[in-house]
Amino acid sequence: METALTVIFGLIIGSFLNVLIHRLPMGENVVSPPSHCPRCHADIPFYLNIPLLSYIFLLGKCRSCRGKISPQYPLVEGFCAFSFWLTVHSYGLSLQAAASAVFICLLIALAAIDIRHMILPDELTLSGAALFFIYSFFNPEINQLEAVLSGLGGALFFAGLYYFYLKIRKIEGLGFGDVKMALFMGLFLGLHRLAVAIFLASLFGLLVGIFIIVSKKKNLKLALPFGPFLSLGSFVSLFWGDAIMAWIGSFWRLP
Repeated sequence: METALTVIFGLIIGSFLNVLIHRLPMGENVVSPPSHCPRCHADIPFYLNIPLLSYIFLLGKCRSCRGKISPQYPLVEGFCAFSFWLTVHSYGLSLQAAASAVFICLLIALAAIDIRHMILPDELTLSGAALFFIYSFFNPEINQLEAVLSGLGGALFFAGLYYFYLKIRKIEGLGFGDVKMALFMGLFLGLHRLAVAIFLASLFGLLVGIFIIVSKKKNLKLALPFGPFLSLGSFVSLFWGDAIMAWIGSFWRLP
């Protein structure tokens, strides 16, 4: 029962995230008006607004205009449900699980918005930083000073990359949104897991960039949003960062 309720709750939150992802970058209210088709603007009745199932039932098309529904909708809902299940499976029903679920929701929203609009909204990054700073005072397992230093360290690292690339290449290699995203990542993950997240994000970004350049014959000036890679790296590090650090550390042990 606990698993089923967790998955259902994850699907519902995933449905809300889709609304947030679509409306926030355009400055629209995320609460009203009710859900509607972004093409024909026809209202979606509640019985056709069931997370994941409605997409399958409608065969990925709007009932009114028959326009294609973006696969983003079922992907976000399904991944959110899986993430909530994994969170409860890892941390049980606890404050840590709730905070992790909020962290993951921010990662999902930021990744999707960055893919679609190449921006990381302050409403999410700075709100996340403020929220996790406050959270650090309510979790006795978190050292507030370490959390703050981790957040500032992540932000300063990306700020340094931002200005270095700007000075050398005279163009922005990273957006300043990545700096703010690293701030809330560090506040929640801590220094070690933040380092793992950044390493994985860089690795994922490099591999995807090479694949696109080789397969589609793009040039080296190809612009890729880095937010999705930071989100993926943070997600992996949240659950397996400590294990990855231990595995890396095993190579430095003396026989």
